Amino acid sequence: MNILEAVFLGAVEGLTEFLPVSSTGHLTILESLMGYSPQDPDITAFTAIIQVGAVLATLIYFRRDFQRLIAAWVRGLASRERRADLDYRQAWAVIVGCIPIGIVGLLFKDQIETTLRSLWFVGSALILWSGVMYFADRTARQDRHEKDVTWKDTLIIGVVQCLALIPGVSRSGATMSAGLLRGLDRVAVTKLSFFLSVPALTAAGALQIATEYDSISHGVGWPATITATVVSFAVAYVAVAWLLKFVAKHTYSVFIVYRVILGVVVLALVSTGVVSAT
Repeated sequence: MNILEAVFLGAVEGLTEFLPVSSTGHLTILESLMGYSPQDPDITAFTAIIQVGAVLATLIYFRRDFQRLIAAWVRGLASRERRADLDYRQAWAVIVGCIPIGIVGLLFKDQIETTLRSLWFVGSALILWSGVMYFADRTARQDRHEKDVTWKDTLIIGVVQCLALIPGVSRSGATMSAGLLRGLDRVAVTKLSFFLSVPALTAAGALQIATEYDSISHGVGWPATITATVVSFAVAYVAVAWLLKFVAKHTYSVFIVYRVILGVVVLALVSTGVVSAT
């Protein structure tokens, strides 16, 4: 992979990681159009690793929130009295919410990296999950806020997040929809989606680095992978700030329409043989 391609894919990853449009779905589509096979080990690893750039952007943007939650969690472990703190309970809520996707991701790793990378799955998931997002967006009460999030909320959201292992569903789209259906407001579910992304994406990227180091070296190449990760970080930082402002005043309608159109285009390209499904 040349550097220009890496910059382009890194920018797409950074832009789409936290938007409810599926970053993995976009990368799978673009990699296919660029002549790469999304099911090749080096391409699969590249796609997971460059997400770490977006994770780093989240950590820096929300550094005060993470510092507060981690400090409260540590204090709570050391002192029973501290366990009544809201931040301590929210820290545990985030931890609990990250568990389901870790278990499911490991159990179905092979299927996720091969079968589900088919563009048939990507296009269909883009369209079908748009229906869920539309329902959640239109029926949400939004009468609960960030301080009202419990471990039960994050566990349910974490279970739904597992569906995002299907490219096209969207991790943020899944978590946001589940959060809205739990009555949380859009800003609260968006921030929660950011928090839940850190352990999941970091673990996925670390696993690919450990297991596919040689595949990257002899395939995509580490210069391209590192370049894409850096670009992903820069673009994601801007995207995070923009999305928080956007969801405070708007519904998810624009994303839903975009997902449906993209899904139809992908299925049309595959069915006409313009691009291979795998």
